[in-house]
Amino acid sequence: MTATTSDDIEVPLIHHHHQHPDASSSSVDGGEENSPIEQVALTVPTTDDTSLPTFTFRTLTLGALSCALLSFLNQFFWYRREPLSVSSISAQIAVVPLGYFMSRTITDRAFFKGQKWEFTLNPGPFNVKEHVLITIFANAGAGNVYAIHVVSVVRIFYRKQLTFFVSLLVVITTQVLGFGWAGVFRRYLVEPAAMWWPQNLVQVSLFRALHEKEERTKGGLTRNQFFLIAFVCSFAYYVFPGYLFPMLTSLSWMCWIFPSSILAHQLGSGLHGLGIGAIGFDWSSICAYLGSPLASPWFATANIAAGFALIMYVITPIAYWLNVYKANTFPIFSDNLFTSSGQIYNISAIIDSNFHFDNQAYEREGPLYISTFFAMSYGVGFACLAATVVHVLLFHGREIWNLSKSAFRDKKIDVHTKLMRRYKQVPEWWFMCILILNIAATIFICQYYKNQLQLPGWAILLACSLALFFTLPVGVITATTNQTPALNVITEYIIGYIYPGFPVANMCFKVYGYISMKQGLAFLQDFKLGHYMKIPPRSMFAAQVIGTIVSALVHLGTAWWLMDTIPDICDRELLPAGSPWTCPSDHVFYDASIIWGLIGPRKIFGDLGHYSAINWFFLAGAIAPVLVWLAHKAYPNKPWIKLIIMPVLLGATVDMPPATAVNYMSWILIGFASGFIAYRYHREWWKRHNYVLSGALDAGLAFMGVLLYLCLGMEHISLNWWKSHSDGCPLASCPTEPGVVVKGCPVF
Repeated sequence: MTATTSDDIEVPLIHHHHQHPDASSSSVDGGEENSPIEQVALTVPTTDDTSLPTFTFRTLTLGALSCALLSFLNQFFWYRREPLSVSSISAQIAVVPLGYFMSRTITDRAFFKGQKWEFTLNPGPFNVKEHVLITIFANAGAGNVYAIHVVSVVRIFYRKQLTFFVSLLVVITTQVLGFGWAGVFRRYLVEPAAMWWPQNLVQVSLFRALHEKEERTKGGLTRNQFFLIAFVCSFAYYVFPGYLFPMLTSLSWMCWIFPSSILAHQLGSGLHGLGIGAIGFDWSSICAYLGSPLASPWFATANIAAGFALIMYVITPIAYWLNVYKANTFPIFSDNLFTSSGQIYNISAIIDSNFHFDNQAYEREGPLYISTFFAMSYGVGFACLAATVVHVLLFHGREIWNLSKSAFRDKKIDVHTKLMRRYKQVPEWWFMCILILNIAATIFICQYYKNQLQLPGWAILLACSLALFFTLPVGVITATTNQTPALNVITEYIIGYIYPGFPVANMCFKVYGYISMKQGLAFLQDFKLGHYMKIPPRSMFAAQVIGTIVSALVHLGTAWWLMDTIPDICDRELLPAGSPWTCPSDHVFYDASIIWGLIGPRKIFGDLGHYSAINWFFLAGAIAPVLVWLAHKAYPNKPWIKLIIMPVLLGATVDMPPATAVNYMSWILIGFASGFIAYRYHREWWKRHNYVLSGALDAGLAFMGVLLYLCLGMEHISLNWWKSHSDGCPLASCPTEPGVVVKGCPVF
């Protein structure tokens, strides 16, 4: 989660008075009217040309191709130890030359000329509106389909039956349910000027940069030339961390200096320890969980750096040193589940023949334990949730209340909404039909396939009620502050208490209750992007519906293919040393299904559990923003105090595990170089090349990653000993064997 300040978008990346006159664009705003939001007024143009073609053959072809390709790449890399997230910015940049190529080569012949169905494959030059719609397609493929976690966990970890047809139904209904919430609330979260969705301004700026007529300066490069050079360099470079020298993913200097010291390995390992001094030279590792550091404003990067340091270098070592929750018995950083003696917990022993929790077996096996950092990460998640609510109330409460009243009551509309009124709107009943039919289909699916999904029909209604309740307030917060509260813990907690003992039911409830809302917010953000770029609503509707279906099919097809093709995928004990197919995110999803679903929160974090004290993090999270707010009131002349955003700071390590220390260390360093050094001292370079560089690095890495896979097969084939110990810290994950405690290993 990041936020945007007025300093981050101080001026538009393309100044209005430098815009090249183009015959295809015409002013439709005759006065000085503009958006009341300063950042929007500086960035988004107040002109539109309604004659530009939008949903063309080029749009459909390149859009579906971009969606399918990004869906395949993101799902393909998602099972790997360092998952690569290929953003839509890669497609946004890469399709530009393809669009122009198609406009020059495809016939402009008119079919069914003079008839009602007349159309042409080439309606003229490739334009920005086609480009925006293609990017909307790509956005559908760039986002992860979280319902696939349910499929992976059931098939791989629990080794239970879940057919492809049922999996497909769960994936599609989850995605479409999010689209339904977006349709219901679009009039409140898209049309009002007060709902301005700050993150969209980055893509708006990039669209304008890519479509500006640009002459190459003497000794300089155009943006497209810069992209091509950076793309080729990224493509060529990834052969080193991806094949020749996988140790580049994580270089841990302390382990090299002290090769026999367990303590040094615990402190210095970037993959299994605290990562002090560890750094990675692998873009896939850097962007694996936090996204591109080049897209993060500096103050948000600073908050994440402070939160990472607090949790990783203060809270976790102290808890480990004090042996909190028998911390010395387990590795300091691990997402495994343990017995009290440090052995890997035998989960299958506490599952009966009906795929239900066996309480008597649990009593025999003993209580479940987790590593120190894993326990602290759950506590920090609780604190982040409480801090988000309190922070928003204190710092944005009055503002959001006024913005909410403006969104719901005021009839004033800004210039962008006026421009959009020229187009045919999507009828509300279209969305309502999608939503109602989808809920009915979901209830039927859960009832008919209850033996596979475990979720009763009434739970679907409860999940939809939670999504309906939270989408609007969370949407208002996201649309005005760029901060999205993480509500997955609430859904897990609720169903875990009401319906314990059913792990698949817990996962499905979380997917339908929380993830559908999160998907809805992603769709709403795309709606606002189309609003800013003046895309006809019905074209947006078609692009999002088609993109959602294509994305769901390709994601599931890719996941199913990998699960059937790669031997022992996700099984760390059976996989060969150095195998990339360790599925870190699915491991965490599996752990959550055990903690919240199979065993239940009451036996872990409740009155029957030994981690009940973790609930005090809720209170700590609620108090933290109050302290910042009091400091801000006491020292109003120090504006930096207000930039301490506790939800971002406390939520810094929300992705750890599966993310590791090296992911954060490298991300923070590059974020500092981009957001602080380049933005402050090389502003012109930053405005012209920062986001282009990010897209080029993503695209080059993705293509080389796929090429390596096609050439080398399912596994890495390393040419040196670094494959087996790619981190250089073999002692960091001690105890090295389940149940074995090495003397001195847990001592700080």
